[in-house]
Amino acid sequence: MVDDVVYMKRAIELAKLATGHTSPNPLVGAVVVKDNTIIGEGYHHKAGTAHAEVHAPCALRIIEAGIAKVIVGSTDPNPLVSGKGMELLREAGIEVVCPVCSDECAELNEHFFTYIQTGKPFVTLKSAMSLDGKIATSTGQSQWITNESSRRDGHVLRATHDAMLVGIGTILADNPQLNCRLTDSELSDALLDKSILDEPITIHQPNVIILDSLGRTPTTSRVFEINNRKIHIFVSKGCPKDRIQALEQVGAQVTVVESISTRKSKSTDIVIDIKKLSIDDILTKLGELGYTSILVEGGSAIISSFVETKNFDKVVTYIGNTIIGGNDATPAVGGRGFESLEVSPQLTFTKTKVLDNNIRIEAYRQGRRGTYVHGNR
Repeated sequence: MVDDVVYMKRAIELAKLATGHTSPNPLVGAVVVKDNTIIGEGYHHKAGTAHAEVHAPCALRIIEAGIAKVIVGSTDPNPLVSGKGMELLREAGIEVVCPVCSDECAELNEHFFTYIQTGKPFVTLKSAMSLDGKIATSTGQSQWITNESSRRDGHVLRATHDAMLVGIGTILADNPQLNCRLTDSELSDALLDKSILDEPITIHQPNVIILDSLGRTPTTSRVFEINNRKIHIFVSKGCPKDRIQALEQVGAQVTVVESISTRKSKSTDIVIDIKKLSIDDILTKLGELGYTSILVEGGSAIISSFVETKNFDKVVTYIGNTIIGGNDATPAVGGRGFESLEVSPQLTFTKTKVLDNNIRIEAYRQGRRGTYVHGNR
């Protein structure tokens, strides 16, 4: 008897081989089994190329080939296609079993499932902090609060998202390249179950998104050194036109977005009006551009912009084995914060892991939109 779970897990591992390359399409793997022997398999390699079933064999040939049974991990939530393929198979007298390994399939395509239903990318907030939630000392020292294992795991996150997002503060302070520095085999080791499939995954270099109200990103920034990726810079209406032109000349795609006011009280009791780029507007535009996932790696201010507007789906936090302390040390989440616990985002913790004396914590925001996503199926 065919073990549906065993072969579905192989299909999932096959799908992972295209990690980072299929957006705005989902990751899909397929396995054809006859007499408990795999006679064909494949996966969707890249957006714009043939789907998984074309490789193992063509989806149009499933009915013609006389296949008796089709096992489905999860259905496509796109209302234009959801369930229609299974309906055609059943009409042809083929047995359809769905779902199998639904949790694994939901996690595999959580980016796509959220994007296809909300029109906005899945947002992951990534931060590295001390045990007491600091990302820098009072003097600004931050390298390195977490260890090499945590930083390497963070590069896996870069490879699995369409783009990474930072603020101008990070660009000016650190001048980072913002690239994935893993090898293909290192990414494969991190993502694949070697007992099921032992093949390399080709590294995807994420595009870069910079929130930069006044266009202060230097044209000599190291983010421009990585080839074959896009650099998006979001600016306010107040950004000087010559700065927009200069950034476009070095290859950046500059987009003007709305700004919103955030009033902040100072210790002097003088209330000043601070304007920030609209996160809602930015995510809407990124969705229109076909981005299914964004990894936010910004500093304290950028993270707070996403937290305070509740524009995030997932949090991945790395905790180093140190305590920094001090009121003047930089907190992981800055901004105004929430005035009551009732209105603050509530999380569902799903995974914890010790990484060579650091801790990795993964959680989802409760109440976020989209079915087939954790805690809201």
